[in-house]
Amino acid sequence: MNMEVEIAGIKLSNPVMNASGTFGQAEYASYTDITAPGAVVAKSVTLEPRLGNPPPRIAETSCGAMNSVGIQNGGVRNFVDDKLPAMRAAGVPIIASIAGTSAEEYGEVAAILEEAEGIAAYEVNISCPNIEAGGKAFGVYAGETRRVTRIVKDAATRPVIVKLSPNVTDITEIAAAAADGGADALTIANTYLGLAVDLDTGRPVLGNVLGGLSGPAIKPITQRLVYEVRHVMDIPIIASGGIANYKDALEYLMIGANAVQAGLANLSRPDVMAEMIVGIQNFMEQRHIEDINEFIGSLRD
Repeated sequence: MNMEVEIAGIKLSNPVMNASGTFGQAEYASYTDITAPGAVVAKSVTLEPRLGNPPPRIAETSCGAMNSVGIQNGGVRNFVDDKLPAMRAAGVPIIASIAGTSAEEYGEVAAILEEAEGIAAYEVNISCPNIEAGGKAFGVYAGETRRVTRIVKDAATRPVIVKLSPNVTDITEIAAAAADGGADALTIANTYLGLAVDLDTGRPVLGNVLGGLSGPAIKPITQRLVYEVRHVMDIPIIASGGIANYKDALEYLMIGANAVQAGLANLSRPDVMAEMIVGIQNFMEQRHIEDINEFIGSLRD
């Protein structure tokens, strides 16, 4: 059986990877095979170090979790010097995630990452607040999506994957803007903006008030987004949203995603990606599927 897929020229041994920020290789090495995923996506990095948002940062919901971490990181130089060498040791493609508070900052981060070895591609996190535009996320505007994508693309020699925000009216308009800006692939999608409150304290649960919802609750909505984009664009898609087992992964592949990312599930089950890969293999054997690419996009609608 062949489980190899290709995303923007990058060959992956299988279509399973982690979502940015939910998988630390060093921390997970005792619990799972860190070489199993088809690729590893690093936590988003900014030009300068960031402390992130005030706590509490994560809160459970009835069918998922809310988070408002605020892209805490040591800055891009710290990533290149201290994080990247250990990630390279796993021997799987590394996708660096780029964040910023201005369009120009995205380009500066990309330029620094270009100097580093061992990065296969960039994932551009456009759900970050645009400080120059009053704090609204870049990814909710087609024009800003196009501009940030073009700035990163101009600075990059590696493939550029744009991670779309789901908090928009028409995901196909934003997807088209990213493609027009030069995106080689899309990740669909980031978390859904929400609010959780505490009846006992009368206050928001999260320190930053609003946060991103992830987990099983968002799977049907994100599947709809993947479906809509796939029907209007022939561009590699990495699906991310509520994927907790191999069946979830296969559903996204059937809809037309070329690969998938496990996010929240990694926090409670560190070996979930390895389980997904085995589950997909078993499914292929049972259905006599010789090549996973034959299954991708096979939804009969």
